[in-house]
Amino acid sequence: MKTDYWNLMRIFHLLTMNLLLLTNSILGQNSEINKLDGSKITTNEIDQIVTKLMDTANVQGLCLGVINNKKAVYIKAYGYKNKEKHELLDTSSILWAASFTKPVFALLTLTLVQEKILNLDKPIYKYLDKPLPEYEYYADLANDERWKLITARMCLSHTTGLPNSRWTNVRTDEDDTLGRLKIYFKPGTRYAYSGEGLKLLQLVEEEITGRTIEELAVEKIFKPIGMNRTGFIWYEKFNDNFATGHLENDTLHLNARRTIPNAAGSLVTTIYDYSKFVEYIMQGKGLNRKLRKQMISPQININSKYQFPTITDEITSENESIKLSYGLGWVLLKCKYGRAFFKEGYIDAWRHYTISFFDKGISIIIMTNSANGEKIFKELTEKIIGDTYSPWAWEKYIPYDYMQH
Repeated sequence: MKTDYWNLMRIFHLLTMNLLLLTNSILGQNSEINKLDGSKITTNEIDQIVTKLMDTANVQGLCLGVINNKKAVYIKAYGYKNKEKHELLDTSSILWAASFTKPVFALLTLTLVQEKILNLDKPIYKYLDKPLPEYEYYADLANDERWKLITARMCLSHTTGLPNSRWTNVRTDEDDTLGRLKIYFKPGTRYAYSGEGLKLLQLVEEEITGRTIEELAVEKIFKPIGMNRTGFIWYEKFNDNFATGHLENDTLHLNARRTIPNAAGSLVTTIYDYSKFVEYIMQGKGLNRKLRKQMISPQININSKYQFPTITDEITSENESIKLSYGLGWVLLKCKYGRAFFKEGYIDAWRHYTISFFDKGISIIIMTNSANGEKIFKELTEKIIGDTYSPWAWEKYIPYDYMQH
């Protein structure tokens, strides 16, 4: 049955892609796209901007999605999926999503909340069969009972006090040993980006449902949206068309083909699928009004000077003007164009960025298989949709031409 399902999905995907290619062909005839300020940009101009920036900053491959009126209107791939082999990227090429995984997991979690399987504010240890430190991965927390305070809401808003990864040196404290898991502040009191928090929530969801997050996502997210080339794990069907990562010097970097899902970063997807996901969020589908509102409503204000390193006491008031905060799965800001939610994806040779201006119905989704990709995000978002509000300094996204100014 599972094989039959994926065969049917493959046929459906091929038909969909043929339609998409036709649509791209129509849009390619110098159609116009709305920017935030009401002005317009043609698709020919977009193509010229993208290709020029890619060439200047040595971005080997890039995929772009644009949403107008909360509907995907332009999806296109540029450059190489494997430059060494001169293989071109296309809109059905599989890319490692990195932290683009997190908003997908957030939507899955909120779906479980809507189904009353999970409560956002109930301490998550109460869902487990045994105390958290009795799970081998969390044994380090045995002498710190603050784990009892952690809720699903804290995991999705990055306020658990856990680090981004236990395998990253957070501080130079004597007791901060690499690989040792630690809670750095009282859960719920401040923001600090944490992949470990999402992995903890994954444990809870898989234990209470008896299913993996991949199985849950196929049923509740991927099938309803039509994300037919997306998974928290790697499928054999992805081998027909996948992108290879490129480091700054053009060295190739293969993504891990995971067989075990990871809520913090194992997703693989295409620009077509992820654009459909953002469109789904923009249109308010899948969730009731209360949960939709909570997803893009501030849960915690952000005053850290930078997003990384995550555990830091360095604060700033630089982002008060945009009311920088975290919602449930998304970073939030507010500006003269209304509410916006955004997310980055960053690992090795994979760099992605998306921002959606909810009240204007405009989004941009950028996915690259290049370590140089982030160097052109600022200019791309400004020129294509007119975004001048993304907090690039906080994200440490330094434009390729920064040293020239």
